[in-house]
Amino acid sequence: MTRVLLADFAHARSGDKGNSVNIGLFPYRDEDYYLIREKITAERVKEHFAGLVEGEVVRYEAPNIKAFNFVLRGALNGGASRSLRSDNLGKCFGANLLRMPVQID
Repeated sequence: MTRVLLADFAHARSGDKGNSVNIGLFPYRDEDYYLIREKITAERVKEHFAGLVEGEVVRYEAPNIKAFNFVLRGALNGGASRSLRSDNLGKCFGANLLRMPVQID
């Protein structure tokens, strides 16, 4: 097994609405869609963001465009206008997710 970063085979875009973060995850190659589906679960994403995400994480699959959408609830300490965090928006969550280590064959 080899340990790589998610950024080695996917890219992401993220944003926020209220106290939730939305992360779109897109493999560079169509065949890596199945690797992401197996390895990047909602539970794994919640674990990756431990201490930041207080609510549930839901993963939506879009197989027709080989993409995933993760919704992280309770991720912004109340939302941009209420949070005391120095980075209180969801824009950085996509880049942070891409730092997730992944074990591959």
